Amino acid sequence: MPPKTGNRCFSLLVPFVLVSACFIICSEMWFSKVNSRTRLQTVEVLLKQKQETLLASYRSYREQLRDKDNEIKEISNRYKLAEARILNLSLNLETRRNSSKDLPVIYAITPTHARSQQKAELTRLSQTFLHMSSFHWIVVEDSRKKSRLVANFLRNCGVSYTHLCALTPSDSQLNIGGLVRKSSKGVEQRNLGISWLRKNVDLKTQPGVVYFADDDNTYDLRIFAEMRRTRKISVWPVGLVGDQRYAAPIVKNGKVTGWRVSYDPIRKFATDMAGFAMNLHVFFEHPDLQFSHYTRPGSQESDIISKTNITLNDLEPLADNCTKVLVWHTRALPPKLTKEDKMKVKFDHGSNFIVEV
Repeated sequence: MPPKTGNRCFSLLVPFVLVSACFIICSEMWFSKVNSRTRLQTVEVLLKQKQETLLASYRSYREQLRDKDNEIKEISNRYKLAEARILNLSLNLETRRNSSKDLPVIYAITPTHARSQQKAELTRLSQTFLHMSSFHWIVVEDSRKKSRLVANFLRNCGVSYTHLCALTPSDSQLNIGGLVRKSSKGVEQRNLGISWLRKNVDLKTQPGVVYFADDDNTYDLRIFAEMRRTRKISVWPVGLVGDQRYAAPIVKNGKVTGWRVSYDPIRKFATDMAGFAMNLHVFFEHPDLQFSHYTRPGSQESDIISKTNITLNDLEPLADNCTKVLVWHTRALPPKLTKEDKMKVKFDHGSNFIVEV
């Protein structure tokens, strides 16, 4: 029986369809590959263009930053010059604020170091100093560079000031010639303040009195009024010091004869740092006069007074013959900040350290 015509046509059509389908699929794959290559090339070109644009922007910004750095350096130099000029003007103005042209300037040298209560104690101190005319405050930080906190504080405190810094050396740096010494806080800072006075104050036109006013003390204004009369070295009692209610010179017939102290009473001049002032001319008469790290602990005051070659009889007792306490060693205790950790847990962060405290 002969095959049907329809079946024969179908059998011939199937191979043709399969070949056509394969051709179409291969064509699509080929075109897709070509398009992918084209797209990749286009993307590569765009990325290169973007890279060149970014590099050009980077170079431009780098040049701008360099220019800005130069501008900042120039402004900084101008600021330092202006600050020096303002300082000189303020020194002259402070000296002449009082009607008496001969009123001595009190130069208070204050060592200070970074701690939680630093700004609070400096603020308390400045509020006292604001009440006085013919007064200049020399604040010396125990650091390699001046801190922003102290600089900002002094700029706004209203008191005529000089801002310096000197880092206390480590104990190992003081071990010279086999001698082992502990570094004493405040020595470098007070010495830098004394050096500044010798370099910047004209003794003929600016007579004055030097006082070492630590930032952890409390002062009655009357003691400053009295210390202005200092001819060489004046002394007075200090409250809340040496585990006593007060420590004081013993005065008989207007002359100092000894010391009412509990700590190391055999010291020749057993006064506290807050309990004496020196006329400015003493530092010019003794060019090498300064504090020393090699002085026995607790004897810094006695040591520097002894270097002036004066006697007990030469000391000038103030505060009603050393019968009144006008200075106190208040020494604020470090605050407890234990809640800071809880704040971090509660708010996912602690205090904002941009805020000065």
